[in-house]
Amino acid sequence: MVCRSGLDPVDGALRRATPSATDERVRSVLGIVSSRLPPAAFLVGSDVGDGYRGDATDEKGALPPVVLRPATTDELSLILSACNDLRQPLVLQGGRTGLAGGARPMEGELSLSLERMKRLSPVNVDAATIVAEAGVTLQEVQAAANEAGFFFGVDIGARGSCTIGGNVATNAGGIRVLRYGMFRAQVAGVEAVLADGSVLSSLKGLPKDNSGLDLNHLFIGSEGVLGIVSKACLKLWPKPVTEANALCVVPSIDAAQDLLVRLRQSLGSLLSAFEILFPEVYAGIARGGFAAPPLPLPVTGGYYILTEIQGQTGDSDRERFSEALMDALDDGLASDVVVSQSSRDFEGLWRLREASNSFIFSLSNVVGFDVSVPAASMARFLDRAAASVRAIDRHAETYIFGHLGDGNLHYMVRSPEHDALADAVLTAAAEAGGSISAEHGIGLDKKPWLSLVRSPAELAAMRRLKRAFDPHSILNPGRVFDLEPSHAGEKVCP
Repeated sequence: MVCRSGLDPVDGALRRATPSATDERVRSVLGIVSSRLPPAAFLVGSDVGDGYRGDATDEKGALPPVVLRPATTDELSLILSACNDLRQPLVLQGGRTGLAGGARPMEGELSLSLERMKRLSPVNVDAATIVAEAGVTLQEVQAAANEAGFFFGVDIGARGSCTIGGNVATNAGGIRVLRYGMFRAQVAGVEAVLADGSVLSSLKGLPKDNSGLDLNHLFIGSEGVLGIVSKACLKLWPKPVTEANALCVVPSIDAAQDLLVRLRQSLGSLLSAFEILFPEVYAGIARGGFAAPPLPLPVTGGYYILTEIQGQTGDSDRERFSEALMDALDDGLASDVVVSQSSRDFEGLWRLREASNSFIFSLSNVVGFDVSVPAASMARFLDRAAASVRAIDRHAETYIFGHLGDGNLHYMVRSPEHDALADAVLTAAAEAGGSISAEHGIGLDKKPWLSLVRSPAELAAMRRLKRAFDPHSILNPGRVFDLEPSHAGEKVCP
């Protein structure tokens, strides 16, 4: 590709880019890519938009001098093979909706974006599966499943922009883990490309296949440090005949947990979601200042539970749901309940839950923690975390909401003392037998705290896997854990 002046346009773009982009290694990668792939497969210099500097977190990284954009598995394999041979590190990027800094570029890294890998197979009705490439959005999978008369079990607020490759790589969760499980439970097989360009394909979707080691699960939740998920065979579920939800007010966190136990016992597999908004969050939504939905219940200072059922037997499911809620009301577990009576009501209550994110994002100087805690130690965690937050900043404002049905709370604090608060809240979660990351991953931002919940033996095993699958450490280097232990930056296990 030579222009009329005789200058290579790729070389010219590199010269106009940042100085780090002009090193010989980057030129060599681009030489291979530009000679064998179409122009859409890479962006260089001024064509690289600011959006490639990070994910959904506020902090932005270095602007990558080059964005590599394969459209097929073969193109991805070629790019990885070239980068591996030349020892060129890559930051992996999907929808860039993550909240742990994993897609934030560091100096010297090129971006590998899977945004052009957009193929989605027809639904396999017999097997109840669908195959999606890494760049397909979650919403596109949901829509395809719905059109074919099926249901996909994961839903999160970023559904329109988060992508399947990233969902698999971070083992995404969301609002219906209580019923359907994490993203891992939706995966019937993956195709993954290793750092050297080798392609591992297991897309048969067989429920039973014990022929040797199951490599699929190594890549689910690995945050791209072992290989890149290029395709996933996803399980689909029967489309619900009945969907109903309700908003309940309960007096305490203990009452909320008692209500969860009651509904599990009386509704069984009908129960599909159990979300909680702490009083401060519901009151914040009520104050507005953003596109908040109408409130179905007044602000009382109680805890607000949004619970949902999905069933197959129509009116009888709704009757069971209403009866279970009325029994809870009669027994004092709840002080008020409103049950959806139409699809409009149903969608309105879910908009209320999503408004909790809008409310938090409308605030300044907020630091957030995505923790999970066993039910038995939930109250202990909340007491310990609250005391620690007050000791650090008595003026701090705490806002908590999340997926109480699976123990996952989004613990948000408005305060300038971000580092001290991270130590306090994440340590409280670890000491309660919980996790410092329920569904958002570790990335760059939570790496210093990983040793609170993973033993030295576990971390050593992770490093051995990294060396085996990516010996030159070109895939998301420095994310999740460092290749060599560095106790200076790690917290001590409780």
